[in-house]
Amino acid sequence: MRYSTVAAALLPFVAAQTIVVDDNTVVEANNDTVAPAVAQVAATTTDAPVEYFPDETLQLTDDILANLTDLQLSNISLFSFDNGTLSKRGLFDGCKTYPGDLLWPSNLTWKVFNLLTGGALIKTTPYASPCYDDYGNYDAAKCAYLTNNWSNNSYLQTEDPTAINSILFQGATCVPQEYALGAIGSGATKKCELGGSPAYSVAATNVAQIQLAVNLARNLNLRLVIKNTGHDFGGKSTGAGALNIWTHKLKNVKFVQNYRDTTYNGPALKLGSGIQAYEVYAAARQYGVTVVGGEGRSVGVTGGYIAGGGHSPLSSVYGMAADQALAYEVVTADGRFVTASRTVNTDLFWALSGGGGSTFGVVTSVTVKAYPKLPVTIMSWTLMTGSTISADQFWGAVRAYFASFPTIRAAGTYEYWNMVPLGNNGFIFNMQPFFFPNMTTAQAQALVAPMFAQWKALGVDIEPTYQSFDNYYDAWNAGFPLESWGTGNIRQGSRLFPKKNWADAALFNQTFEAYKSVVEDGGFIVGVGIQAPLSHGNIANSVNPAWREAYFHAILATIFDADADAATVQAVGDKLTFDWVQRWRDVTPGSGAYLSESDYIEPNFTQSFWGSNYARLYQIKQQYDPLGVFYAQNAVGSENWKMSEFIYGNLPSQNSKLCRA
Repeated sequence: MRYSTVAAALLPFVAAQTIVVDDNTVVEANNDTVAPAVAQVAATTTDAPVEYFPDETLQLTDDILANLTDLQLSNISLFSFDNGTLSKRGLFDGCKTYPGDLLWPSNLTWKVFNLLTGGALIKTTPYASPCYDDYGNYDAAKCAYLTNNWSNNSYLQTEDPTAINSILFQGATCVPQEYALGAIGSGATKKCELGGSPAYSVAATNVAQIQLAVNLARNLNLRLVIKNTGHDFGGKSTGAGALNIWTHKLKNVKFVQNYRDTTYNGPALKLGSGIQAYEVYAAARQYGVTVVGGEGRSVGVTGGYIAGGGHSPLSSVYGMAADQALAYEVVTADGRFVTASRTVNTDLFWALSGGGGSTFGVVTSVTVKAYPKLPVTIMSWTLMTGSTISADQFWGAVRAYFASFPTIRAAGTYEYWNMVPLGNNGFIFNMQPFFFPNMTTAQAQALVAPMFAQWKALGVDIEPTYQSFDNYYDAWNAGFPLESWGTGNIRQGSRLFPKKNWADAALFNQTFEAYKSVVEDGGFIVGVGIQAPLSHGNIANSVNPAWREAYFHAILATIFDADADAATVQAVGDKLTFDWVQRWRDVTPGSGAYLSESDYIEPNFTQSFWGSNYARLYQIKQQYDPLGVFYAQNAVGSENWKMSEFIYGNLPSQNSKLCRA
C-alpha cells in the first residue's frame, strides 16, 4: 500500500506547498495552508437563483475520487459516493460502528481523512478537560474562565465542536467541578471523560470536507452527528463514538436585492449555516432590511433552529423562520451536494422547512426572505408577590394577561416571559420583553391599557418600562438578555396551547388552571406569546401544524439538586413528563410541542412534533436516507433506532451504542 504517491495525487488541488509523505506515515496537514482534495466548480452552477458561496464551490467530485483511486491508494474507496449497493446488500443492520469494532477506522485512515480535508479533522477532547489532569492539559486559568462562564455565557459553549446545552443526556462526563452531578460522580473525585461526545469532529469550512465526512460515515456505518451551536434541548448534536460535522465556521452572508422564483420576488439574504442570530440581525441592519430569526443571541439561525420551524419575535407578523426559506444548499446522505428550493428537489425543500435538524442532510446555506425596516416598541415588567400583592392578586393579574391573548395576538405581538415559584405561596412573573412590531409607544400603551386597567382594579398597580426603536435589531438587542446554558441538573418539556382554548369559557378556565397548577406545584415556566399562521405569501411546509393554531408556547423546567441520587433524578423527571406536562396535554388534545425545546422522552413524539405531516416526512426520510446515515434523538425516522443503555431509569443514554430497533 503506497501512500508516498498521495502528495502527487493532491498537487492539482492544494495550495503551493510541500507535503512530506513516506511509505509508512501520512503527515498531518496544516489547516491554515492546505486546501482539501477537491476541484473548484463554477460559481453559477447552483440550481438556486443565488450563486454559491466560495466555500460551496469547493466540492468533492467523481473525477477527484477516480484520480486518487487510479493511484491504487488504499482507503480511498471509503470516501466514495453511494451507488446504492450498501442498501441493496442489506448491510449494517445491527449497531453503528463503535470505537474498537472491526470497521472502526485505523489511525492511518484517520490521517488520510485529515489530509484529504486539509487538516480539518479534530480528535476531540472535552471542553472542560483543562479542569482535570486526565488529558494532560490541566490549566488553572482556563478552568477558572470556563467555570465562571459555563452556565451564563452561551457564546462560550458554541465555540467548541462538542459542547451542547443538554449535557444531562450526554452523561455530564466532563464539566467544571462545581457543576458535576452527584448521581454520576463526585465533583471532587470525578474523572474527565469524553462520554457521549463524538470521538472526532470535522471543523467544516467547505462542502468537500462535509462530503468526505458523510461518505466515510456511511461507508463504515459510523454514527454521524451534526453540530452547529448545540442549543437543542434534546441532545441532537452529540453521540458516543460518533464522527461530528461542525458547521459553525460557515459564516458567509450575501444580500440579494431582488430574488426571483416562481412564488417570491423581493429582497433576500443568503446565510451560511454557521451564522448566529446576533450576526444575522447585524447584517440585516447593515442592508436596511429585517429578517426573521430567534430571540436567543447565540442560536444558529440556519441550523436546527430553522429546520425545526423556529419561533421568532416576528412570527406573529411574518410567520415561522422555516416559512422564510427560499432555497437550501445541502449535502445529502449519498454524499452529493444539491439544491432544494421551491422549484427543484421540492420534496426535500418541504422536509427541511420544519422537519427537524440532523435528519435529511447537512445544510451549508439557506436563502431567506428579507422585509423592510420596521419600528418596534418593547415593554418589560416584574410582578411579584409580597407585602402589597397577594397570591390571589398575582394570579388574577396573570389571568387577565392570558385573557388578553385574542386581542394582542391580532395585533402581531410577541411576548417572552418567565414565571417562577418562590416558595411559601410566592411567585414572580418577569416579562422581558413584550415585543410590539410596527408600533409606537403610544400604540403599545393603548393596546394593553384594558389589561392594566383590570390589574389596577385587582389592586395590582405597576409601572412597566417602555422603549421604542426605529429598527428591529436595536429593539431585539435591548430586549433580550443573553441566554443561559444548561448545567445538567435540569429536565424540560413544552406544549403549544391552541387559540381554540380561548373560544370557550369553560375550556379557557381549564387551560388556565392547568397552567397555574404546574407553577404552584414547583414548575419553572418560560412563556412565548405567539401566533404563526401562513401569511405574507408563505407556502405550506413541514412545520408542526400545531404552530398554526397556537396562542402561546410554554416551556416547563424542573431543577433537581446536583447531588441528588439517580432514583431522585428519575422521580423528578417522571413528574415533569407524566404529571405536569400531561396536565397540559389533557387540555390541549391534538396539539403538540416544539421539537427543539421539548421533553427528551416526549410521549408519542411523532404526533407531538409534526402531527399530520409525519407520514410524508418519514417517506422522504426513507427516500433520501434509506441507511439511516443521519440520526438524532426524536428526529424523523429515529423510531427505527435505539440506544443500548439508559440513564436515570428511562432516559436513552447518548453515552452508549446506537442500534437498530
